[in-house]
Amino acid sequence: MTEIEIGRAKRARRAYSFDDIAIVPSRRTRDPEEVSVAWQIDAYRFDIPVVAAPMDSVMSPETAIALGRAGGLGVLDLEGLWTRYDDPTSLLDEVAGLQGVAATARLQEIYTEPVKAELITERLRQMREAGVTVAGSLSPQRTREHAKTVVDAGVDMFVIRGTTVSAEHVSSQAEPLNLKEFIYELDVPVIVGGCATYQAALHLMRTGAAGVLVGFGGGAAHTTRTVLGLAVPMASAVADVAAARRDYLDESGGRYVHVIADGSIGTSGDLAKAIACGADAVMVGSPFARASEAPGRGFHWGAEAWHAELPRGQRVEFDTVGSLEEILFGPSRVADGTMNLVGALRRAMATTGYTELKEFQRVEVVVL
Repeated sequence: MTEIEIGRAKRARRAYSFDDIAIVPSRRTRDPEEVSVAWQIDAYRFDIPVVAAPMDSVMSPETAIALGRAGGLGVLDLEGLWTRYDDPTSLLDEVAGLQGVAATARLQEIYTEPVKAELITERLRQMREAGVTVAGSLSPQRTREHAKTVVDAGVDMFVIRGTTVSAEHVSSQAEPLNLKEFIYELDVPVIVGGCATYQAALHLMRTGAAGVLVGFGGGAAHTTRTVLGLAVPMASAVADVAAARRDYLDESGGRYVHVIADGSIGTSGDLAKAIACGADAVMVGSPFARASEAPGRGFHWGAEAWHAELPRGQRVEFDTVGSLEEILFGPSRVADGTMNLVGALRRAMATTGYTELKEFQRVEVVVL
């Protein structure tokens, strides 16, 4: 790929965001009703390629269950409010009423309450008894501490999610998590990330992960680019990781690792373009923050917002546009891509003549 000279001592390659590209219609079209948007990871099949981000503002046990019943996958943050407090309802009300910069300081205070193993067990039990696929997320720093509790509670899918996750973390302070050893010893599939480059993704795939999350620093509630200077435009990131998946498929003799785009997916058009760039599914937060059932009461924040020493996120406010069902399946009452996400994906696939997600990954795209 051609590099651009930033200055005499530094060169860089051009990378593209979802806003920089568009999907190209082909010679064939289909009826949207003939399109399948189902996908499968390990033994678990889902009717829609939508995974909810493990963020307290969008995923409670109840909303995770609702998304599961709708055909998607809800991931609960196992270091969030539901595993720190018996009933966080009053705290969610308080966060919704905070003003300006006071929100970050108060979030930091609220999240100093320790994570309780018995609450991890209780929340996962609640999801399991509802009959949906049970998924929970831990940060790499907390995975070793709580992994046994999570697995013993009957989780179906284990998500290890951080701003950026490496298969080669180096630390002189403590023994780092050995991802390959950890994943090998687990009896459940693991999704791990984020990452944003070909090489980082290839190393994560070699750990035995069932899926890799692509992206960091690009979500609506993140300020990672401002605070740390880190960001990779998502269209290029997804395409690079999809190339790693292809090469690892050959290297491993046929083992397919799923690519899940995680970040910068705020509209149905972003969802379609993520699949077009090579993603098998998308992990979204802000679209669900607009749901009437969202625990954040119209506000949205992630774990980065309450980091004790260096917050890299903020609480943002969204207008409520409709129910979770309407955001996923419509009918839409707006023309900005925030409702009927799945219907829009079906129509994008039908307009370009594709009936399966893996086929749609081959669609032509252009740079705008």
